[in-house]
Amino acid sequence: MSARRGPAFIAWVSVTVLAASLLIGGGVWISNVFKDALAPRLSVGCQATVGDNSYRMAVDQTQNAALISAIALTRGMPARAASIALATALQESKLRNIDYGDMDSVGLFQQRPSQDWGSVEQIMDPVYSANAFFNALDKVPGYMDMPLNDAAQIVQRSAYPHAYAQHEAPAKAFASALTGQSPAALNCTLAPVTAMSTPADLESAAHAVFGPIPLTTTPAESSVSIAAQVGDATGWAVAQWAVANASAFGITSVSYDGKMWDRNANDAASNRGWQPSPDAGQGGTVSLVMAAGA
Repeated sequence: MSARRGPAFIAWVSVTVLAASLLIGGGVWISNVFKDALAPRLSVGCQATVGDNSYRMAVDQTQNAALISAIALTRGMPARAASIALATALQESKLRNIDYGDMDSVGLFQQRPSQDWGSVEQIMDPVYSANAFFNALDKVPGYMDMPLNDAAQIVQRSAYPHAYAQHEAPAKAFASALTGQSPAALNCTLAPVTAMSTPADLESAAHAVFGPIPLTTTPAESSVSIAAQVGDATGWAVAQWAVANASAFGITSVSYDGKMWDRNANDAASNRGWQPSPDAGQGGTVSLVMAAGA
């Protein structure tokens, strides 16, 4: 005959069962959390792939990198100049056009009005500040042949004279893509289109960095197509500038030289990059499509 179990024993059993249930349930929850955390996901951002090496930047950083690189190209400067500029801006501002800094430093390159770089308003204009940097770099004898860090330091006169070297690898990759030296090397993974712009805005931005590129606009019910006539020296630079600025202008596809970048094929669920498209962007034409209402 078994002994009776008192209230204390019954309470102990109940607590034990409850604790076990919580542990099991908690274990399943923790497992799911780690499973989600470890699952491969593509975050919004841009990637430059040159050879076997790939480097990532945020979308806004890539937009600024594209502007700087395009200005270097338009000025007739080599990709090396763009690499020096990008490494400098990565160190000085993380490639963001900030309105603060050490002492009176502002902008992409943290240029100082008190050191004759221009007014605050001028320096906060990325086109102006990039040109100001290249004006100074152009006066550095032999900058093409010296270490990147040394060329940057001669221009900047930084209190941290060896800081630029750490950014050389990503700067070179993005400069190579964005000056057109490396075709189809820039890919951006973007959120669905939310920013709406106009073809006139796109034209103004392109002309500010590339000069008067002929653009032809063809409106449609659900999109706007833009054809940019380019030369061999600027074709891939313009095409990858457009990818870098797709988020800002609501661009959904870019085509050039038999390849196409499709925004919808480069979202968080897939990452196809530039794909062959034999009839796309032929005859020295970069073809863009902007979202409806853009």
